[in-house]
Amino acid sequence: MRAVEHALNITIPDNARILRNIINAIQAIHDHVIHFYHLHALDWVDVVSALKADPAKTAALASSISDWPNNASASYFKAVAGKLKAFVESGQLGIFANGYWGHPAYKLPPEANLMAVAHYLEALDWQRDFIKAMALLGAKNPHPQTYLVGGMATPIDPNSQNAINANTIAQLLEYADRAQAFVDKVYIPDLLAIASFYKDWAGIGAGVGNFLSYGEFQNDNLPNTTNVWLPAGFIKGKDLTKIEKVDHKKMTEEVSRSWYKYAGGDDKPLHPWDGETTPNYTGPKETYKELNTDGKNKYSWVKAIRYDGVPVEVGPLARMVIAYAAGHKEAKGLIDFVLGKLGVGPAALFSTLGRTAARGIETKLIADKLPSYIMELAANIKKGDYRVANTDKWEPSTWPAEAKGYGYHEAPRGALCHWIVIKDRQIANYQCVVPGGVNASPRDAKGQRGPDEEALIGTPIAKPDQPLEIIRTIHSFDPCMACAIHAVDANGKEIVQVRVR
Repeated sequence: MRAVEHALNITIPDNARILRNIINAIQAIHDHVIHFYHLHALDWVDVVSALKADPAKTAALASSISDWPNNASASYFKAVAGKLKAFVESGQLGIFANGYWGHPAYKLPPEANLMAVAHYLEALDWQRDFIKAMALLGAKNPHPQTYLVGGMATPIDPNSQNAINANTIAQLLEYADRAQAFVDKVYIPDLLAIASFYKDWAGIGAGVGNFLSYGEFQNDNLPNTTNVWLPAGFIKGKDLTKIEKVDHKKMTEEVSRSWYKYAGGDDKPLHPWDGETTPNYTGPKETYKELNTDGKNKYSWVKAIRYDGVPVEVGPLARMVIAYAAGHKEAKGLIDFVLGKLGVGPAALFSTLGRTAARGIETKLIADKLPSYIMELAANIKKGDYRVANTDKWEPSTWPAEAKGYGYHEAPRGALCHWIVIKDRQIANYQCVVPGGVNASPRDAKGQRGPDEEALIGTPIAKPDQPLEIIRTIHSFDPCMACAIHAVDANGKEIVQVRVR
């Protein structure tokens, strides 16, 4: 969408920009809360240990860190323990089945574990309710269906029940208020409480030390504007005194260790406008137990993505590090608050703990910002501005014969960009460089590891057959291999078949 708008030089209307900001904010809040509770928290929380907790002491602990209504009731935590006991005694842990319960790397006392389990269950209900805000504007999550080239497909009409109106604004504000309450009274207190027991993880999982953000939440309507609320930038070698401007021409993909081939040689990095996606699988035929990553062997379906020749980390930590270095007032205030609460310095950001904390900090930042975007939309409607799309370039005959474009976006997982090449008013090439691919990049021809791999170096492992510590660091990146891998054939021909046994 933004790539095409850039290629065709389309400026979107104010309402489209605001609606995109609102949807992006809703998606980030929802995604981050789900990630913490349902994808990452159990890396730190021993669920079965919660059965040993005293419900009254759990209520006292929870009340000491937050005035969330459910925290004050011992009977509430007793009921949660009862549900958990039923899971355990049935021999089927259900939603808690995957875990190394009793692992020596767990450090929380039973009461903290029970509190976290209770809030895990509450987060399931909260996210189901909050995501209705996305349905009001985007129809579907996580891939909104109302985005279109030139703006949005969501109509604005104060006199129609089938369009954005005063009732929609009121509903959105209500959901925003609930989001702030849950983040302030549940997520952030839980994050701080759990992190306080794992401060040694402020020295584990640092990664490559290079950070990239395209910036997000646009303040004007120009394609790929640099006038954004969360700043863009590139930081190299953890140097917070120097932020370089982002130049999309410095982004490359290389396949020397990936199961693809380039016509000009696999060691040659290609800019996405010149990108190729030609599978060349040379790995094991039967089982990945024989996967060989030594020497120059290929071992991944992910391309080696580099910025200015080096691997970069993207995501909440990258955004917060760049915001901190840029002096972003709200971000710097929250980061300093969290670091102070934990009794650690800024260097702790460069770690698995820092990556996890950054996601929570960003969630609060965005949850606090969301109401202002909703009120900005309300103000536009009040003054009679109902325009949601610029349709001037919808007719292909108005396009130039050839055009190139790129579109920046900060997805919850990190920096995302699409590149498009248009020839004879048709798409000649289209490449996506997604955050999962950036972070999960394999080694390149120079032997440089990607962020995920580098972050695992030096990780202490208590039980090699139960590598909980590795999972903690990998989960802190919020990886998505399905997003990172692309196999395309224009004629619908099957390129590769993957069997899961």
